[in-house]
Amino acid sequence: MRIAVTGGSGKLGRVVVEHLRARGDEVVNLDRTGERGPGFVNVDLRDYGQVVDALTAVNDQHDGVDALVHLAAIPAPGILSDVATFHSNIATTFNVFWAARRLGIRRIVYASSETVLGLPFDAPPPYIPVDEEYEPRPESVYSLVKVLEERMARELVRWEPDTSITALRFSNVMAPEDYAEFPDFDADARRRKWNLWGYIDARDGAQAVERAVDAAAPGFDCFIIAAADTVMTRPNAELVAEVYPGVPFREDVGPNETLLSIDKARRVLGYAPRHSWRDEVG
Repeated sequence: MRIAVTGGSGKLGRVVVEHLRARGDEVVNLDRTGERGPGFVNVDLRDYGQVVDALTAVNDQHDGVDALVHLAAIPAPGILSDVATFHSNIATTFNVFWAARRLGIRRIVYASSETVLGLPFDAPPPYIPVDEEYEPRPESVYSLVKVLEERMARELVRWEPDTSITALRFSNVMAPEDYAEFPDFDADARRRKWNLWGYIDARDGAQAVERAVDAAAPGFDCFIIAAADTVMTRPNAELVAEVYPGVPFREDVGPNETLLSIDKARRVLGYAPRHSWRDEVG
């Protein structure tokens, strides 16, 4: 396939681009930063004209794409002001989605966020493990935009029923070099309670993108994408009893099994995380 990846120079984007190219796809990276050369196009995604033009054709690089992976965004709250984050992220996603609709690109996979689940969980989650079944609970402007993007995607596929838009609610993206600090987390259960001690290895994030590009059905759907384990060696029962007493376990989980449920992604997409920080830290 020929796939456009927005934000392909970012932490997750780089790994996604490499992963898709390794399996034989032709990938075009649309971003404001990157290495000049074939496969990279410098685009300000806040400018709708640039987005349409870059997705339509770019000289000898491509003459249209089969699928779109949208990862470009201000990646977290607190990097820019709330207003700047809102204006940048909502405009970028609308431009990308609308350009895809105009150009007949019917397969879209994009980065939503675990933050729609209620992070940083200053208010306890409704149950554990959390999943996609309860209504979004944005607790920041960044998260509010993610919720609005999901709503926008739902309406766009209602207008165009043959379009597939898949929202991947990525957990905190990590690379192998990040894992050295993980053993220190055990000393304070509250240090990483903000996302129920979750994370996602960027390589497994790329796998989830691949699965969604290949397997997603027409319509809208959303999936939590996390590692199979937590960042802690302390058992889940102990952590929850200390930080979230009274929050019920909706199902049995292993001592270190993720509390961000990936059951739906496993079942529908065939997602199967292969990487754990425990394999990287001696």
